[in-house]
Amino acid sequence: MAMTAPEIETFIKDALPDAVIEIKDLAGDGNHYSATVASSSFKGKSRVQQHQMVYAALKGNMGGVLHALALTTTVLEN
Repeated sequence: MAMTAPEIETFIKDALPDAVIEIKDLAGDGNHYSATVASSSFKGKSRVQQHQMVYAALKGNMGGVLHALALTTTVLEN
């Protein structure tokens, strides 16, 4: 069973409460998403570290229930 966009957003929000998130279903199949995530938690982190934070928030669902996620991260300025 695939993950829904609201489920993905909930996982990310639980780990990064201040995150501003935009999720798009790229193929309309519930398996291929793109996500743009902005969070102040990313400040001082490399792009790789930012992506690792988002993948960690997904709690092991990436590559399993969630097949593909094209990820863009940015620092959310206060």
